[in-house]
Amino acid sequence: MAAAEHATELPVTDGIADKLVGVRRVTKVVKGGRVFGFSALVVVGDGLGRIGFGQGKSKEVPIAIQKATDAARRNMVQIPLNGTTLHHPVRARHGASKVLLIPASEGTGIIAGGAARAVFEVMGVRNVFAKNVGSTNPVNVVRATIKGLMSMLTPDMVAKKRGKTVQAILGKNNGKH
Repeated sequence: MAAAEHATELPVTDGIADKLVGVRRVTKVVKGGRVFGFSALVVVGDGLGRIGFGQGKSKEVPIAIQKATDAARRNMVQIPLNGTTLHHPVRARHGASKVLLIPASEGTGIIAGGAARAVFEVMGVRNVFAKNVGSTNPVNVVRATIKGLMSMLTPDMVAKKRGKTVQAILGKNNGKH
């Protein structure tokens, strides 16, 4: 089942939006035959740069979704944003899934396929290009996307690392060349 086509908005509580990326039916083979269960992948965000994802497994779909949501809320991280977009282009990979995340100008929208779109929607990013290369397994795409976002640096971070001012990093040298 393609994950992005079936991403479902879950109810918003305490300012944190949940998005169901996908539910899979999984099978465990035991001595007496097969035992069926469900695995759910959920991303959560506050629309202001906090993002988390979680997986839940159970014999019933609603319980799997609840477990995934709880896990996602426990694993939230803060990502620095540049308004409604990213600070700079980022590449990341997890397993065989590779993602390229590129900031976009105001009014572009979220141009992303697969599970990456769900990450940006709940996180508060409104203008971004994202390209999935390689495996499009939703779990690995979400992990790669969040890994890329976590590796993003703000101009303040770069300036501090290089021992320069933010203006020097951004190329704003007051008209001097």
